Amino acid sequence: MSVTSVFPQLERLLPRISKPIQYVGGELGAVIKDWDSVTVRWALSYPDAYEVGLPNQGVQILYEVLNEQPDVLAERTYAVWPDLEALMRAEGVPQFTVEAHRPVTAFDLFGISFATELGYTNMLTMLDLAGIPLESRDRDDRHPIVVAGGHAAFNPEPIADFIDAAVLGDGEEAVLEITAIVREWKGEGSPGGRDELLLRLARTESVYVPRFYDVDYLPDGRIQRVVPNRADVPFRVHKRTTMDLDAWPYPKRPLVPLAETVHERYAVEIFRGCTRGCRFCQAGMITRPVRERSITTVGQMVKEGLEFSGFHEVGLLSLSSADHSEIGDMCSGLAQQYEGTNVSLSLPSTRVDAFNVTLAQELARNGRRTGLTFAPEGGSERIRKVINKMVTEEDLIRTVVTAYSNGWRAVKLYFMCGLPTETDEDVLQIAKLAHEVIRAGREATGSRDIRCTVSIGGFVPKPHTPFQWAKMETPEVIDHRLRALKNAINSDRNLGKAIGYRYHDGQPSLIEGLLSRGDRRVGAVIRRVWEQGGRFDGWSEHFSYQRWVDAASAVLPGYGVDLDWFTVRERDQNEVLPWDHLDSGLDKDWLWQDWQDSVTGFEQDDCRWTPCFDCGVCPSQDTEIQIGPTGKKLLPLTPVGSGLRVPQTVHQHG
Repeated sequence: MSVTSVFPQLERLLPRISKPIQYVGGELGAVIKDWDSVTVRWALSYPDAYEVGLPNQGVQILYEVLNEQPDVLAERTYAVWPDLEALMRAEGVPQFTVEAHRPVTAFDLFGISFATELGYTNMLTMLDLAGIPLESRDRDDRHPIVVAGGHAAFNPEPIADFIDAAVLGDGEEAVLEITAIVREWKGEGSPGGRDELLLRLARTESVYVPRFYDVDYLPDGRIQRVVPNRADVPFRVHKRTTMDLDAWPYPKRPLVPLAETVHERYAVEIFRGCTRGCRFCQAGMITRPVRERSITTVGQMVKEGLEFSGFHEVGLLSLSSADHSEIGDMCSGLAQQYEGTNVSLSLPSTRVDAFNVTLAQELARNGRRTGLTFAPEGGSERIRKVINKMVTEEDLIRTVVTAYSNGWRAVKLYFMCGLPTETDEDVLQIAKLAHEVIRAGREATGSRDIRCTVSIGGFVPKPHTPFQWAKMETPEVIDHRLRALKNAINSDRNLGKAIGYRYHDGQPSLIEGLLSRGDRRVGAVIRRVWEQGGRFDGWSEHFSYQRWVDAASAVLPGYGVDLDWFTVRERDQNEVLPWDHLDSGLDKDWLWQDWQDSVTGFEQDDCRWTPCFDCGVCPSQDTEIQIGPTGKKLLPLTPVGSGLRVPQTVHQHG
């Protein structure tokens, strides 16, 4: 039976809120299908505001993959701002999709992609507005299956009570497998109801269903074990890895936003995975092995994506884009192809030691220079060895001077504060580095019109990394070091006035640490924060540290633990971690050894160019590193000229 749009009720509310255009839909690239013509229906979400959620690459890819299936419908929903939330509650308007404004509760599946754990409270708002019971155990056959994905899903235990299932790893093939299981189950008349469907998903061994696992605790609060509570589900759940990215050239028809968003560009992922081995980096660890897209596929995707969307910027995305084996030819080919147009190239993530003059010239060939960000991460050579960020001060100075000499007037340098073994002096070295950058830049260019911005993030230990056992620093220590660093930067006024300084204080990082390494007991904290008004915790103007501290103080002592127990406590080798039953492919003994190596400053090489060092991913996941070069060039190499096709502002109808 058809589902009625809630837009007539929503439309009456729009004049009373800010930025109403983000709720109306109708973007180029959006797909609206007839409800009754399909078998399986997905609502997809990135649990943040439209301006952050719409550009999310993962959701866009899954949206397109699913809508290419004739009998599948996928629509998107985003977190609504508090002004609209209040009106929706008052007027009885449920959480809706932006395409056809259908109520989320009518869909078969509600997929939520978490890039950060600070989106958990928004998930509860969306569930509640949708009329979906917050806790999985209270749902029945009328409610969608709530599926979590994204990097935070590698430890979904803090939200285990609120989700029905979690998918670890790449989603392209996973969503199609889940769809096939739901299709078959519905075709059989939905035998056994919701429980039977979840059991079928769990039996794949790549979908985690928390309700089928019990957690036992030791008297001191640590986990004793996590075990299946029925015989027909696996002891461990494995991550999904999509091999051959050339076979999955998405997005082909990128969504073009109606309202302003944080990224407005055609983004193509040029490779997935990273083996540089930065010990703090969860993304690099959980996405192994490295799988490159070929230069020819990238060229074709850029051509079709720009023609469809009309975007003026191309972002070549990956965890370290300059490491692609064909990055030089790729950039020169694209620069040549779009020379004379208003299309610019950007590498959002650029390693200090992989950026060179040729790359700089190609990125700036048409005269438009997008922002350049380099991430030394640690201020001193000592701390960079601890985190396995093999970048010297000479590397950094040479790289930034290259950028300044090729016409850039500002660069951004990203560092972290609160790293394992860090001292005040390690952080103060950031000021020395920044001063040297400005001094060298002025000398190389003969100009005082150059700037650099020092941006500091708080270190958060993440699951499935060598630092998963590390203790966090307290917010007081972090804030002391940040103040000292600001004073050190400004100690030389001549240089300091050319240096911008941005930082996140220690409080949000501590809460992110609670959520990233928490277990099921933390779910009660999340719920209490949400009940006390917690929303948009990733936004500094909405985040309340005191609200989280109060909730933790009210909830956790009942379990014999507290906020410090989850955050500033170092774990030992034998402790059962909340995510140990979730298999990222990484060998836990290897991670522990790398944690021990970090203290001595041992530098781990990149297995793309050196022999395998047995992290465990390739044999356990039956995968392998896939890198070039292919020896091919971008074709055609004839310039496009200024005549990019004007996009049609119409829906694609399925």
